[in-house]
Amino acid sequence: MDTHTPGCTHVCAHMPVRGRQERGIEATVKIKFSFKMRAFGGLILLFYLIFYTCLAGMFAFCMYVMLLTLSPYTPTYRDRVSPPGVMIRPYLNGFTIAFNVSQPSTWQPYVDSMHHFLAAYDDKVQEEKNIECISGQYFIQGGNESEEKKACQFKRSLLQNCSGIEDPTFGYSKGKPCILLKMNRIIGYRPGAGVPVSVSCKVQKGNESNLRSVDFYPGNGTFDLMYYPYYGKITHVNYTSPLVAMHFTDVKKNHLVPIQCSLNGKGIVNDVNSDRFLGRIIFTLSIGK
Repeated sequence: MDTHTPGCTHVCAHMPVRGRQERGIEATVKIKFSFKMRAFGGLILLFYLIFYTCLAGMFAFCMYVMLLTLSPYTPTYRDRVSPPGVMIRPYLNGFTIAFNVSQPSTWQPYVDSMHHFLAAYDDKVQEEKNIECISGQYFIQGGNESEEKKACQFKRSLLQNCSGIEDPTFGYSKGKPCILLKMNRIIGYRPGAGVPVSVSCKVQKGNESNLRSVDFYPGNGTFDLMYYPYYGKITHVNYTSPLVAMHFTDVKKNHLVPIQCSLNGKGIVNDVNSDRFLGRIIFTLSIGK
């Protein structure tokens, strides 16, 4: 008996062909969709490439225009410049100067550091490179800001007992060390508003009798006005910062003596607790026998 349903032979014979057609159409659609997605992704990448290239070009152009407005010789904005900070020499291992007079190996590194630092202040070097100026007044130099500026002589012989000329050990061999103090350079700054800035030292914390005597050079420990203003390293090529030498001739031995040396003058700030270098400096002397 024929168990097949009438019409089944015709329908069943055509089903595999129809399935293959549907699968072929589906595959074609997927290929076209994949191609379109890749093309769309490429367009997006091209868009962002052009976008960021233009953005970088605009940034570079803005920086170029801004740099054209700036002078390489003088800072544009100086109204917020703080009063000068200070630094000392010798400076080897922090702000503690410790040595024993009877052991040259403990103080010789300080002496070598001082000689190295003062080499630029040798009298002959200063006479060759710089000029003699009028003391007690600012050395104002006009002309184009790109012109090379002259610098006033600061000879190491001005430091007298702390020059290292008469005493090559700067007093360290005698337990009476010399320490040099200098102000940080600030372009155009005129310290003291017409009156020389002076230096004073005291015991920062502890018994004041631990520091009984300090001599200052040159003069009474002042920064002469003729070394100011400073015009910058590009045009003020031979400029050497003026110094004040502090000769600690009577410091208690075998004790840690914290010392504060400060600038004093109009416009000078030396009492900001959060900045130990603004207008003052704190260091420790430890002199053994």
